[in-house]
Amino acid sequence: MQIQKYFAPGRVNLIGEHLDYNGGLVLPAALTLGVELALLPRNDGKIQLSSPTHSHTLEIDVSDDIAFQTENDWCNYPLGIIAQMKKEGYAVPSCNLIYNSNLPEGSGLSSSAAVEIVTAFALLSQTTSRIDLVWLANFCKQVENEFIGVQCGIMDQYAVALGRQSHALLIDCAALKHDYIPFETGDYVLLIMNTNKPRSLVLSKYNERKAECEEALRVIQTTTSDIKNLCEVVPHAIQQITDEIIYKRARHVVTENLRVKEVIKTLQVNDLSTFGRLMNASHQSLAADYEVSGMELDTMVHAAQQVKGCLGARMTGAGFGGCAIALVHTTKMEELVNKVGEVYIKHTGLMASFYQTEIGDGVSALL
Repeated sequence: MQIQKYFAPGRVNLIGEHLDYNGGLVLPAALTLGVELALLPRNDGKIQLSSPTHSHTLEIDVSDDIAFQTENDWCNYPLGIIAQMKKEGYAVPSCNLIYNSNLPEGSGLSSSAAVEIVTAFALLSQTTSRIDLVWLANFCKQVENEFIGVQCGIMDQYAVALGRQSHALLIDCAALKHDYIPFETGDYVLLIMNTNKPRSLVLSKYNERKAECEEALRVIQTTTSDIKNLCEVVPHAIQQITDEIIYKRARHVVTENLRVKEVIKTLQVNDLSTFGRLMNASHQSLAADYEVSGMELDTMVHAAQQVKGCLGARMTGAGFGGCAIALVHTTKMEELVNKVGEVYIKHTGLMASFYQTEIGDGVSALL
């Protein structure tokens, strides 16, 4: 029996943070870092899940009833895919699934979406030669929402499934449409900087911010009833919000959506300097208005911004730890890594990790 291999990338959001659940525009890109899956067919009606980077392994019968269990750890992600496939009547083959990842987990680079996408793609590839990637992204989002219980938007699964080399993926989260925007960095490098801070606050604060945005929308809808999403609101309309916190949350959402639109224009003419300035403005808004950054991310981003040759830096992902990104000239990358690493450990006591990556393709079979 022949081993078949598949790959799904991690993703980074270039700009457009916390807009997916507000019906806005987001601009993620697939990475060349990701999750490789080896599938070894077997004929005994069982599926085994394992990974050389995790001690936890699991073997089940294909016919088993599957439910989320905390003790199943990372295996819950492929289990959710298997459960949903069975629920929808897809054949689930007996096989060994061996996952190998070079993505840092819990860093905001969507390792969970990569596992979901690569699992579904590999299993479906056993019975069909053509998989609709938009359908695949929505299928895996449903698993994340219903089986895992995380009420994420569509960005992660779309980027992992539909990424394209040297392009960012523009997603209109209200219309569920996507397009590709050229992203050629030339003499610059997109550097990922990991805070290595545990992200224990993410889920509770994520839900809190979502509720605050819903309240902002409710206030605006009292005078403009045809507005369906907060990202549709024009800047002057948020002036009617009297609660200072709710106002700040709305201001981030509205201005960040405008920044995405401006970034699209800048990337189409390869104006990386303007893109860098918009990255900096995005981080400032996320820190001051949306308050999802924190001391670790701020320390890292501000240190990077001080390095000559760094066009811009910002947190990426949900916040409260995880990763930041910097767009830095190739000749200044080593200087930035040394400077940020030194400042970061001095102020936080934590060691930063750095990943040089490129913009790659979405999920695929490996030859």
